[in-house]
Amino acid sequence: MAAAAAGLSWRRVSSFTGPVPRSRHGHRAVAIRELVIIFGGGNEGIADELHVYNTATNQWFLPAVRGDIPPGCAAHGFVCDGTRILVFGGMVEYGRYSNDLYELQASRWLWKKVKPQAPSTGSPPCPRLGHSFSLYGNKCYLFGGLANESEDSNNNVPRYLNDFYELELQHGSGVVGWSIPVTKGVLPSPRESHTAIVYCRKDLGSPKMYIFGGMCGCRLNDLWELDIETMTWSRPETKGTVPLPRSLHTANVIGNKMYVFGGWVPQSAGGEISAHDGEWKCTGSFSYLNLDTTEWIGLISDCQEDKSNLLPGPRAGHCAVAVGTRLYIWSGRDGYRKAWNNQVCCKDLWYLDTEKPPAPSQVQLIRATTNSFQVKWDEVPTVEGYLLQLHADSPVPSVAGIPGAGVPETSVLSSQGPQTSANVGELHGLDKRTVNPDASVSSTVSSTQTMVTQQAVKTESSSTNGAVVKDETSLTTFNSKSEAAETAYMPSTRVNTGQTNDSRSSKTPQRQMAPVKTRDRQWYDVGIFKNSSAVVSQFYLLPEETLNISNKTGSADVPDYRLLKKQDLFPGTVYRFRVAAINGCGVGPFSKISEFKTCIPGFPGAPSTVKITKSVDCIHLSWEPPASPSGNILEYSAYLAIRSTQLQENPSQLVFMRIYCGLKTSCIVTAAQLANAHVDYTSRPAIVFRISAKNERGYGPATQVRWLQDMKTSSSK
Repeated sequence: MAAAAAGLSWRRVSSFTGPVPRSRHGHRAVAIRELVIIFGGGNEGIADELHVYNTATNQWFLPAVRGDIPPGCAAHGFVCDGTRILVFGGMVEYGRYSNDLYELQASRWLWKKVKPQAPSTGSPPCPRLGHSFSLYGNKCYLFGGLANESEDSNNNVPRYLNDFYELELQHGSGVVGWSIPVTKGVLPSPRESHTAIVYCRKDLGSPKMYIFGGMCGCRLNDLWELDIETMTWSRPETKGTVPLPRSLHTANVIGNKMYVFGGWVPQSAGGEISAHDGEWKCTGSFSYLNLDTTEWIGLISDCQEDKSNLLPGPRAGHCAVAVGTRLYIWSGRDGYRKAWNNQVCCKDLWYLDTEKPPAPSQVQLIRATTNSFQVKWDEVPTVEGYLLQLHADSPVPSVAGIPGAGVPETSVLSSQGPQTSANVGELHGLDKRTVNPDASVSSTVSSTQTMVTQQAVKTESSSTNGAVVKDETSLTTFNSKSEAAETAYMPSTRVNTGQTNDSRSSKTPQRQMAPVKTRDRQWYDVGIFKNSSAVVSQFYLLPEETLNISNKTGSADVPDYRLLKKQDLFPGTVYRFRVAAINGCGVGPFSKISEFKTCIPGFPGAPSTVKITKSVDCIHLSWEPPASPSGNILEYSAYLAIRSTQLQENPSQLVFMRIYCGLKTSCIVTAAQLANAHVDYTSRPAIVFRISAKNERGYGPATQVRWLQDMKTSSSK
């Protein structure tokens, strides 16, 4: 257990903003993306506010809720279905319990009291607290809890329950009603303050509900399994050391593990556990059950000392919620002070990364200059930073026709130009969408036309020194309605090593055919970045002999950049990028590799402010001249991604056809041309255009625009 605990890296959140909720116990929490939503519980009185914690910004806030706002409650059922939250039962005041059901539409912070139909046989659930309420599919499963047999709330006569109900939900909003499933096997014994989770193995499709622990006069540590498809109860055999009997603990599923933290456990005397549980204490123990092998693994023991305060303290009645692979724990009571005759509640918020973060999306190019790149990548939830690395090729010749870094996937932009960057945007298929030129994505293009290009566009010249743009990315677009464009930076789905998200640069067909041996390359750190964007003009030289110069940051070895030399980027050079996310478990796997090329002076910039106006039988495509033409613009070319047999063989390699060449900054795309368009599904369905300008030196960066299609449009294409 000591070895397992040594691998843990709990972090206490010490810096946050906004109105922090008062400490409490008996509350519940769910997660919607990066938001942790907390309701109920109490200490001195029951809380009725809804609190939200943004894990991405470390900010607490109180949403302005409206509608049928429920009274405060504690030890209630609390589940999340998309952006809908359901609250059932709980204690509304001492001795008085509820069986009301409320629904919160978190997208509007709108509460609604719902009245499910009663079961066709039997009575609906009685008022209760300490029950479990678990969601799977379109049904919630209610088990057990504690009822008050007395009609007088001041005269509490407890009755432990082991009844089992199923609540069918309507899609999106509302409920159908309660039912009492017919089950097989032995029902779990009555209990309250237990936990229940639902897990479905990826290779075996039968979902299982697991109930652990609870209270029924004494604490329990039995594990029960319900096969939801057959409605069969069983007691699975487990391996490893079973956690001590407990109640008011939490259980959360992350991956194939059920993490159990805290709770009330019996106070052992001489290693013996009291049968009737007369003495008990809060615990900070932490274990998980591997749900595939049913083996218990202890991570923090009940008696483990924490003199340095590096672990969450003992507590019960806390809340725990998983955000991605990160487990958050907040508040709860840490004991009962008889002298004070009240509960002492924790005020702290902790999180634990349970595994290394996944690989981010490919690095996307926003803008390229002769000696720098502005890049970004999609955010990875619950990470502490990103390690960005690059690998440099020797400068690529700018002579037309010399094979350099062409990428078959983008094919058809051809004509003469050194490297091309593609400003990539997304336009919705409505009347008019304008791409914000400042947010446009620039992508370098290869120095030669590839075979794909030559085959796809027979009329194009073969000297594509920079006309081939890699598969796309996207960009901030502005909607004519109130919502400001959906911004989507799409990773390109190129094969093997050279995939880039948004702008494409160079890649030789040979490298695409055979994976690049990245082990033979020297990757250099650009740096560690807090956010998912960076301006890259230098990188750190890290010779083999200095690889051992590092500082320990969390569990990740990070070089001390103060000891390293910097190297500037060169013009006309292809650089490969990769990025990895960092959390408390260390540095995760790297993204797929993107390739970009720094610009060569003298070529025109990319056209900007692309607009699409839709009419009955065609669309009108228009753009603004480059902000930096670097001479006279001789012509513009517009290209359309088209369907081809090549796409069927490799969907990530877009094939383009030139649909316009001339001096005007606009063109008409006919219905016949659109009928041949390829609808790209690497992100939202879209038709892809590229536009580039040519001066005396050749073609410069291409602006890529994704014209978003609705499903009907895309399915008809």
